[in-house]
Amino acid sequence: MAGKYFEDLEVGAIYRHEIGRTITEADNVLFSALTLNNQPLHLNEDFAAKTEFGQRIVNGIFTLGLVVGISVNDLTQGTIIGNLSYENVVHPRPVFHGDTVYVESEVVSKRESRSRPEAGIVTLKHIGRNQHGDIVIEVTRTALFLKRPTIAS
Repeated sequence: MAGKYFEDLEVGAIYRHEIGRTITEADNVLFSALTLNNQPLHLNEDFAAKTEFGQRIVNGIFTLGLVVGISVNDLTQGTIIGNLSYENVVHPRPVFHGDTVYVESEVVSKRESRSRPEAGIVTLKHIGRNQHGDIVIEVTRTALFLKRPTIAS
């Protein structure tokens, strides 16, 4: 399994994910269209050019999904039961077409599940940065992780 089991995750550990992703205009327009988000800041270049940003900005929900997705290979691939919550989502800077997003994740807390003996609850903080190192998103996510399977004797 590429992901980490509950026992593998230590509070304070930081994972710098190697994968980066350049966001294209097509990504932004398709995501906005698929989610019925017709915000002109995402879709209308003429409108967006007259805003403080001077151009279209990437849909923040797409950015959130991307940041979580980048962490999958290193943290949750095959070892997560499900996400329980997303909290404290902040977008300190906009993401633009052509920006490349990189992510680091910190294990904030963990505890055994009270109702599921095969699982534990882990809280992660994901920080997404653009190619200049500027933070473009921060999110705290809590997930239910599998514990390492025991070998039957």
